Amino acid sequence: MVLERRREKERRQRKKTILRAARGLLFRQGNRSVTIADIAKKAELSKGAIYLHFSSKEEIYAQILLDDIAKVHGEILPIFDGTDGASELLVRFSHLYVDFFLKDRELFRLLMNFMMHADYLNLSKDTDQRIIQETNKAISVTERIFQYGIERGEFLLERKNVRTMRNAFWGMLNGVISLHLFIGREETRRERIYSNIDGWLQIFIDGLRKADVVRDTVTVKRDDDFTLNKGGEICRIR
Repeated sequence: MVLERRREKERRQRKKTILRAARGLLFRQGNRSVTIADIAKKAELSKGAIYLHFSSKEEIYAQILLDDIAKVHGEILPIFDGTDGASELLVRFSHLYVDFFLKDRELFRLLMNFMMHADYLNLSKDTDQRIIQETNKAISVTERIFQYGIERGEFLLERKNVRTMRNAFWGMLNGVISLHLFIGREETRRERIYSNIDGWLQIFIDGLRKADVVRDTVTVKRDDDFTLNKGGEICRIR
């Protein structure tokens, strides 16, 4: 029994080592140029050892995303403590989201790469859908905030348009992060991102308080890869 526990602990540690090594390589070099041999060398393991834990480079990539998206969701959920209004929750959500990726820029680049170039990643349909589902789980936190704002009478938004507004909010947030996360001076990066986000949040929230700014639910596409299904969830066009 003791030996089995030790082996299981070693197996988990080796898997973490592989994921950590792959993460850094994928961030610096991109998915196309990284090979299993590269990951093995970085992790100081044999290729055979890699294949004991993962069947392919794509499976490694998917596992990195699934693990880290779950971390994002876990850090964001505690904002619902019942003391703040919906406007304050949107600001807190945005700041938590920004801080997460300021600490972990590798994840942001990997996530955006998945969203924009998934066709080149050779992920299985099931894996692709799992990542999308986990991403939507994190995004749905903002949907709860909008619904909360409607219930409090704080946001003059029709319920049928909550998911459209949620996706617009998510797109704007990621857009600001994309503009500033990898460029400019390091010492002013956080300040620049916060300044831009707080500025458009003020305009965004003012609009929600004054009128129903979304009259009709619309279908949108991004880079011909994603659309909103009838339920308002993000899904991939096949």
